Amino acid sequence: MKILVCISKAPDTTSKIAFTDSNTKFDENGVTFIVNPYDEWYALVRALEIKEALGGTVTTLSVGGADYEPVIRKALAIGADDAARVDAPEGDSLFIAKQIAAYAKDKGFDMILCGKETINYNGSVVPGMVAELLDLPYIALATKLDVTGQVATLEREVPGGHEVVEVQMPFVLSAAKGMAEQRIPNMRGIMAARTKPLEVVPAVAAGNSAQVVAYSLPPAKSGCKYIDAENAGDLIRLLSEEAKAI
Repeated sequence: MKILVCISKAPDTTSKIAFTDSNTKFDENGVTFIVNPYDEWYALVRALEIKEALGGTVTTLSVGGADYEPVIRKALAIGADDAARVDAPEGDSLFIAKQIAAYAKDKGFDMILCGKETINYNGSVVPGMVAELLDLPYIALATKLDVTGQVATLEREVPGGHEVVEVQMPFVLSAAKGMAEQRIPNMRGIMAARTKPLEVVPAVAAGNSAQVVAYSLPPAKSGCKYIDAENAGDLIRLLSEEAKAI
């Protein structure tokens, strides 16, 4: 079993968010980056569970600069066998998808696992683009993955219930909550990660099809208004007049 897991970095959720260059770029100064949780907790861990049960290898792939190395080493410490990094500045979703597809197209991966989205952009579009570029089946927002031979059985939530689908390998999926449980790297894994292979490959020619016009922070939260239980009329009025504007 040969599995590719796409790994992205994301700001730690406690980071203070700010922008530069007339609000067109995210200010990374002083920001601590982590492995995108959907990539780590669900896609990577489930890939490792399948490898442990059926044998094979797990490779991680990231698209970005040398500053990605701490994030990649974290994934290796959790248990990935090796890693690759496409040496390219971060671009739009299609640019990233083209880099992933170019790397994966001739490597013979049985499955390509991605988190359903990154917590900093929430686009949830890269996995589907990768599948289209590689002409592979795509299962979105999977919450369960089992493998028998060359057939994978996947489950995902749909309105009103659950959907179970079967797909022949190879395929691409995006992993959602429920796929696996978070793993904490131990000291042995951390030490081993230092010597695991990390291949740096050049980017393929692919321009950006979209550009950031501006970032903006959400409006500050307003204070709470407390209404006495005896003044239900005031509550109804506020819900009618002010809650709609929030």
